[in-house]
Amino acid sequence: MKKASPLLERLRDPRSAPFCQAEISAAYQPRFSLAQMVFSWIGSFLGIAALAYLSVHTRYPLIAAPFGASAVLLFAIPENPLAQPRNVIGGNCLGAIVCIAFVQLFGTEPWVMAIAVATAIKLMQLTRTLHPLGGAVALVGVMSGVSWDFLWTPVLAGSIVMILCTLVLNNLLPGRRYPQHWL
Repeated sequence: MKKASPLLERLRDPRSAPFCQAEISAAYQPRFSLAQMVFSWIGSFLGIAALAYLSVHTRYPLIAAPFGASAVLLFAIPENPLAQPRNVIGGNCLGAIVCIAFVQLFGTEPWVMAIAVATAIKLMQLTRTLHPLGGAVALVGVMSGVSWDFLWTPVLAGSIVMILCTLVLNNLLPGRRYPQHWL
């Protein structure tokens, strides 16, 4: 009798079903202390409140969405390489520069949104400043039809505000240090 392939054996094993893996994968999910959760809440509240006023003042209200996602990285997992100042500032600013240039050259058509995000990702990879929200900044920038002032306020100013909030609040927790590296 011919032995079944390992793949077929695995498919027959009910414990290998995707829904059964949920219990196993829960062990890999991060756990947060009460102090970490409180500081994450306070930091994200203060950072996003400042950015909300900044974005309303600059007439770019959609920028709050990428910064909201940056808040998750910065305040919940600040030790993550993608949450370091170089990545936050560099990635967001590259996303802004790309979208501004593409809006100036090609307008706000849907294909410009796609090429702006793809180009921003590639440039972040090349410069080692990958920040997932840099792609969102590029997308929001094209959607908003931005001009060069978008780079300075809210993108650069907002990135600096978020970094400063993270720096102050994260370092109040014993045993925590932000940033892990500046450059």
